[in-house]
Amino acid sequence: MIAEDIILKPILTEKGYDGIADKKYTFVVAKNANKTQIKMAVEKLFGVEVKSVNTMNYQGKYKRQGRSEGYTSSYKKAIVQLTDDSKAIEFFSSLT
Repeated sequence: MIAEDIILKPILTEKGYDGIADKKYTFVVAKNANKTQIKMAVEKLFGVEVKSVNTMNYQGKYKRQGRSEGYTSSYKKAIVQLTDDSKAIEFFSSLT
């Protein structure tokens, strides 16, 4: 897998914005990607040094709307912590 296939999109929530000051960034990643692949993909795409990666798997929630029912999509989330001497990711710095 290439880096663009691993990092799918950023997660922009209040809790995610709080981590930007500590150089913690949250992404939706490919379900079959492991921590090492996520670390290398972030370093390649954004040109930063990664200290640690935490991952979580989310199952889809059961939803109903009228007679229609089903599950939302399941996904994998990664929280990436950068090193202290690493530069910040420019995409997130414009949001704060």
